[in-house]
Amino acid sequence: MANHKTSGGLSHEKIETNNFLMIVLILLVLLVGGLVEIVPLFFQKSTTEPIKGIQPYTALQLAGRDIYIREGCYNCHSQMIRPFRAETLRYGHYSVAGESVYDHPFQWGSKRTGPDLARVGGRYSDEWHRIHLNNPRDLVPESNMPAYPWLLKDTVNAATMPAHMKALRTVGVPYTDEQIAKAPEEVKGKTEVEALIAYLQVLGTALK
Repeated sequence: MANHKTSGGLSHEKIETNNFLMIVLILLVLLVGGLVEIVPLFFQKSTTEPIKGIQPYTALQLAGRDIYIREGCYNCHSQMIRPFRAETLRYGHYSVAGESVYDHPFQWGSKRTGPDLARVGGRYSDEWHRIHLNNPRDLVPESNMPAYPWLLKDTVNAATMPAHMKALRTVGVPYTDEQIAKAPEEVKGKTEVEALIAYLQVLGTALK
């Protein structure tokens, strides 16, 4: 059988019998393929520019988002509605990248032990969310979601907000000096459940 050679002079046999060389070449192909797929996204307006109506989170909403991440809500809830009829009929308009340009890290995800939360904003009252977070089974008897009663007692750490917002500004979130300066006062004395509800109530409201 002919010993076919690559353009660089390497035979297929040499590549296929040298584990290290095979691994290096596979990684090289994956790297090039990944760059070709990912790099253009950094220059597309649809993925880098906010959609109309999207604003950076307020200090209270941002604090709520931190609590959402801290409590691991993303382990059971996605925030990405896929462009399929079954998804849009249940949850609403499919998700677009422009909704998440100010999210660091974004919370799209794919795990759905609980329902998708991409369009949860405005669907329920603040009181509904408060009861649900305190004990989900008071509203949904079959729910397996854990209760979060401490959120109703613990208050937001106001002192950390300016530094957080400054860090987000370095990656492109357009917070002003005035917004950052007022952040501690905005969240002072607020309970964590108030902050988390403020975050949930804004999700998906810019695109219906």
